[in-house]
Amino acid sequence: MTTLITDSKTEDRTGTEPSAEPKPVKRPAPYGQADGMAVASFVLGLVGTLVANVILGPCALVLGALALARNTTRRARAMLGMVLGAADLIILATLATADGSLSWTFGG
Repeated sequence: MTTLITDSKTEDRTGTEPSAEPKPVKRPAPYGQADGMAVASFVLGLVGTLVANVILGPCALVLGALALARNTTRRARAMLGMVLGAADLIILATLATADGSLSWTFGG
């Protein structure tokens, strides 16, 4: 009698069919990291329009591009993060040419 051990179950291989098929090993989804990058790109781009657009704008662009390169399932969020990151840099360029400042404030 020959036995085959899979997934801590013993199956009898005497010619009869086993009563249960071995279950495949579940692995985490390959898109989990890319989906996180897409969300981070969106959040950084959104926050970057208000504060620290010098740092957060390029970060949003890079994370959005990486998420798209890794075939994220949240493509729209990655694209929106890239658009917001580009808007951050446009705001930065506009402020730098208008008054020579790298930041803006509400009020006077």
